[in-house]
Amino acid sequence: MELYNLTPAAGSIKTSKRIGRGAGSGLGGTSTRGHKGAKSRSGYSKKIGFEGGQMPMQRRLPKFGFKNFNRVEYKAINLSTLQALAEAQNLDKVGIEELLNAGFIHKTTLVKILGNGTLTKKLTVEAHAFSESAKAAIEAAGGTAQKL
Repeated sequence: MELYNLTPAAGSIKTSKRIGRGAGSGLGGTSTRGHKGAKSRSGYSKKIGFEGGQMPMQRRLPKFGFKNFNRVEYKAINLSTLQALAEAQNLDKVGIEELLNAGFIHKTTLVKILGNGTLTKKLTVEAHAFSESAKAAIEAAGGTAQKL
């Protein structure tokens, strides 16, 4: 075997259909596009959701609801999660940095502490928001709840 006699594997190379090259080719005339209509013409592109002229789905269905663009989205973290994290890493302060390192939140996430679970360890907790029950439980355990 030499470089000059290398060839591709049989059946791996296919020649493309050369349409619109005269009647003798068998692929001239309408060039496989059929007769008349939008799809036969150059520059045709179908609109997204086009259903052949039938009233499209997005226009048949009614509009409802709204999206409140003033809504503030918080990631909920429970007291039981804080307790487990503090015990596992022997922490006195649990803030955004500690939650980020533990993989509970992303760096742009806003955090709200919720009161589900019990807190036995005295902790300083930093978050963007606290529920009333969470704040009471943190202070009852001797810790402080600092709002960012």
